[in-house]
Amino acid sequence: MTDFERALVNSFNDFFEEESLEGIAHRKKQHRFSSQLCDVLVDSPHEMFYLAIENKSVKTSSTNKLYFSQHFSVSDDGHQVERISDFVDRSGRTGFLAVELKRGRGKSRKAYMVPWEAVREAYTNDETGLHIDEIKQYPEIFRSSESYSIAEICQEMKI
Repeated sequence: MTDFERALVNSFNDFFEEESLEGIAHRKKQHRFSSQLCDVLVDSPHEMFYLAIENKSVKTSSTNKLYFSQHFSVSDDGHQVERISDFVDRSGRTGFLAVELKRGRGKSRKAYMVPWEAVREAYTNDETGLHIDEIKQYPEIFRSSESYSIAEICQEMKI
């Protein structure tokens, strides 16, 4: 599990505890030779918190785009965007792409929550990926120190 995935799982679980809401965020154990459907699952009796979240981290010093060919995997079951889209459709979960921007030494990281439908649409329209400036148009997951907080984003996005 990456630090970003762990921080996102912790931020959801902290939010549920602070707000006294039923719900749990978790990451399925990844086995060495099998792929997982997505990085973070959020389960709750509250429909708005029945989520599937794929996490990506991008170094903004080396790229200005999150590329479908470079940052997403391809397996015998198809492209990762197709696999996650199928999972979201079949499970009834709301999908998101959480993108962490690593902005270089001395600059804090920033993260954004992109609705999966925007990812699917770009992929379906044969775009090469999502531009960093486009990603920044979506709600920011606020960070303090080493941890993220999803409280504000839940209010902003109504999730």
